[in-house]
Amino acid sequence: MARVEPLSPRQFPPQMRAALAAMVPPKQRYSMPKAEAGPRPLGMLGTFAHHPELAQAFLTFNGHVLLATTLTPRQREILILRVAARRACGYLWSEHAHIAEEAGLTAQDVARIASAPAAPGFDQLDAALVRAADEILADGVISDGTWSVLAAELDTQQLLDLIFTVGAYETVAAMLRSFGIDPDDSMRPS
Repeated sequence: MARVEPLSPRQFPPQMRAALAAMVPPKQRYSMPKAEAGPRPLGMLGTFAHHPELAQAFLTFNGHVLLATTLTPRQREILILRVAARRACGYLWSEHAHIAEEAGLTAQDVARIASAPAAPGFDQLDAALVRAADEILADGVISDGTWSVLAAELDTQQLLDLIFTVGAYETVAAMLRSFGIDPDDSMRPS
């Protein structure tokens, strides 16, 4: 049960238009995930609508993480789903399980992300991405061993994007769970 009822799109203050527009970065590498094919995160956006200035600031940052990151969409979704799994955030999981499919992750990949970094079927980089998310969430730092694997495959910009992706979605998961925002009806399996 939501602690603060999300606003419906009809109730969004006029400033939310600018906040939503800020999500599209000026130098976008990737297109927006297909909204018509998947769930619409109305609970999250409706909660942000209570604070349009914060929404604009965060959605500008989140737009980079989603659409302008130097990581591949697949790598980005591995990180986001791992945060969702570790933080038991059903809303974030529901939203990004669909996006992960668009990014090329299989149902088996998604199941592995929910289990553990050492789950059979991960290649070395995928396992390191999952470990990095776990380490950032647990200790706020990537261990030397994980860093070594990541640095052999990723450049400095990608390593920065990795850390900030985990941080952004840690914040989103905390907001969703603290406000009691459950997955929208469109996000639930039929």
